[in-house]
Amino acid sequence: MSSARKTSSSSLVAPAAALQALAPGEQPLSAAARAFNLQLTRVDKLRAQLDELDVLGQAHRTERHRWLSPLKRQQREQMRALALALEGHLQGKALSRLQQDTATEALCALAQTLADEGETDMVALHDRHSRQTLAQKKQAAADAMRARLEAALGEPLAADGDELSMDELVRAGMARLREARDEEQARRQARAQARKARQKAGSRPAEVQAQAADAETQLRTLFRQLASALHPDREPDEAERQRKTALMSEANTAYARKDLVTLMQIQLRAELADPAAVSRLADDRLAALTLLLKQQVAGLERERAARQAQLAAEFELPPGQVANPNTLRQQLLNQVAALESSVARLTQDLDQVQEPAGLKRWLNRLRETRPSDGDPGWI
Repeated sequence: MSSARKTSSSSLVAPAAALQALAPGEQPLSAAARAFNLQLTRVDKLRAQLDELDVLGQAHRTERHRWLSPLKRQQREQMRALALALEGHLQGKALSRLQQDTATEALCALAQTLADEGETDMVALHDRHSRQTLAQKKQAAADAMRARLEAALGEPLAADGDELSMDELVRAGMARLREARDEEQARRQARAQARKARQKAGSRPAEVQAQAADAETQLRTLFRQLASALHPDREPDEAERQRKTALMSEANTAYARKDLVTLMQIQLRAELADPAAVSRLADDRLAALTLLLKQQVAGLERERAARQAQLAAEFELPPGQVANPNTLRQQLLNQVAALESSVARLTQDLDQVQEPAGLKRWLNRLRETRPSDGDPGWI
């Protein structure tokens, strides 16, 4: 997640629990009131978890930068020094033809890695020694990806003759895949809804239908009351107009998300409702509101799962791991260890290639240990 989540409304107003239904006098709460209060508690818990994930992500970005950036800088410096040292040796006559080929391949792999990280002078170094320029390599990789994507999609991504870069291909391919996925999902949902409608035709309890209709009515009524009371054009005082404009903007967003809790909180903040009004609602009205709260809870749970997945992807957690302080810390330790090992190995390699005998031993070892497919990333 590259951008921090803005401060949620839950940190600016009283918690959802402040809206709970209270028992009058010594009387116990009804089942409907207890169910309503339970969902309010779940809303508070989920909102707090979302805020915690935001704090965790921001703190880990800072920690990750503090530990990894110096090591990555050292790694790039050592790779650059090694590439330049290899180029110097290629000017001489001490290496055999096979050793020259190995040194050239190593130099190009190092230069390509550095060029991909933004070191533009490494492009020229690579192209001086490679049969293919970096631009040609990138286009060949893009063409291969285009062929795979078009085979998977069963249709061309662009008109014949149009050359697409790797980034353009990824964007075009992902857009087509999303379109295909969305179309298939829409078809499945339509079939499922039609099937459920046939199965439940006439079988849905009248009480449940009434609750669902009442819930929508109450949400709409609450929003209309807020819209009427907070309409900024009816307010002559400039400061009060700005306050009402901000509240109305919050109300519009909340209504679009069917966020009952925020609408009720805005109602209290605008002093448009008695804090004890919920406690006087009949059980059937509380049941309808509870239905809306359950939908809101489900939405917050989906948002939490998406936020966790986003953090896991951003910080490169292993598949299946959930972002939490322990998993993020362990992954950072693993990344630090891997970079320290890489820097130590590059330092050792750079020392070894300084003199001809060491260079030859290094090249022979490199040729023996590289992958059989000749992958340029073996360095």
